[in-house]
Amino acid sequence: MKSYFKTTHSRLVLFSLIAIVGIFSVSRIQAQDSLPEPVMPVLEESVTIIESSLEPASDFNNIMDLALSLDTVWMLLAAMLVFFMQPGFAMVEAGFTRTKNTANILMKNVVDFTLGSLLFFGFGFGFMFGEGSFIGAPSLFSVSFFESELPVEGFLVFQTVFCATAATIVSGAMAERTKFPIYIIYTILISLFIYPVSGHWTWGGGFLMNEEEGSFMMNTFGIGFHDFAGSTIVHSVGGWIALAGAMILGPRIGKYDKNGRSKAIPGHNLTLAALGVFILWFGWFGFNPGSQLAASGEENRVAISHVFLTTNLAACAGGLAALFTAWMKYKKPLLSLTLNGVLAGLVGITAGCDLVSPIGAIFIGLICGVLMIFAVEFIDRVLKIDDPVGASSVHGVCGFMGTILTGLLATEDGLFYGAGSGFFLAQLFGAVVVGIWAFGMGFIIFKILDKTVGLRVERRVEEEGLDIYEHGEAAYN
Repeated sequence: MKSYFKTTHSRLVLFSLIAIVGIFSVSRIQAQDSLPEPVMPVLEESVTIIESSLEPASDFNNIMDLALSLDTVWMLLAAMLVFFMQPGFAMVEAGFTRTKNTANILMKNVVDFTLGSLLFFGFGFGFMFGEGSFIGAPSLFSVSFFESELPVEGFLVFQTVFCATAATIVSGAMAERTKFPIYIIYTILISLFIYPVSGHWTWGGGFLMNEEEGSFMMNTFGIGFHDFAGSTIVHSVGGWIALAGAMILGPRIGKYDKNGRSKAIPGHNLTLAALGVFILWFGWFGFNPGSQLAASGEENRVAISHVFLTTNLAACAGGLAALFTAWMKYKKPLLSLTLNGVLAGLVGITAGCDLVSPIGAIFIGLICGVLMIFAVEFIDRVLKIDDPVGASSVHGVCGFMGTILTGLLATEDGLFYGAGSGFFLAQLFGAVVVGIWAFGMGFIIFKILDKTVGLRVERRVEEEGLDIYEHGEAAYN
């Protein structure tokens, strides 16, 4: 911005000089006989020099315009990659559940994006980025209120695919026994209200990320909350809502015996699940590096390269940690848990992928990969909550943990780097506040729906499959 004003000032000076020269030129023409012969060439040479001095300013504008175009293309490319995570989620959820419910799983993932996109454009974007304290001022089906160097339409698309991710996480945890119309209702509420409100507190400039002098976070912790790409804002929100929904919905028929012991209900296709995880892994290179929202210039190209590296290292570390933990705990290197370990590492690194070192990223991946396995077991066997795909563990628990670990391992403000406890406490506070909001709202919404219209399909529908009864068609024929 400062360079812009400096360039503008220089132009004004140059144009003033040209005007002065022009006045003298006119005077010379009017009194041509009274001026010496050499004056005219000198004036012409002066004009030529001044005109040539304008060329760098023009070149500067062209360079800035090219840089902005490059940043726009990068943002839209990242949005495409994040959108491609939708089929990734669909494949993971379908692979981890049974054949008779596959069409239902796929339909829910289609509805997440189609309905969520329209609602976020019409209402959610304003709630998230509009002026306001608790929630932004609505700007119905208009984004004209938002000011940005990047095209606001492109920024809207980028934020839309993040909103869709938060909504689709809930689908897997409540799979195989939820009424389809009910799923539409809570998809509306997530896209319209729950996600935009917590997003407003953070990315929308609300109190959690407000680092202005005298703000709550600065007075309390001396620093603001940080979530670069959404460990808490996207994944943890979806994970805690999923946990609330699965808890109120109840377990699938046959999940627990008469003594309350958990029984495995295997998914029908680990090939699909593995393909889905690789698609998600690929899409995460848009999710995290894309959140830089720029690629031009040394600072941005170094930043997105660093985020690429930390993202991939955490994913690899999470997968290996889950593999060996499962191998030691269950005596077999289980593919399903290894795949979720990769996702756990990705979710965990998303908050601090820009702040931690490559070694720090590996530690985050290792911790989240191990934690995910124990979280799955705790939720399943202790809390007796049936989550068919482990969404609440992968996204809720590991999103929370990754956000906190950022406060420990950030190279500049992290506790382990001698910067004090301020940033760590800010991360803990932000993750807890958003977690309480998401779980609390999810619990209230699902409880009301359960008591009024009912969340769950009839026993016969659940036993024979949702595909035929809910959609009139099967995924496999």
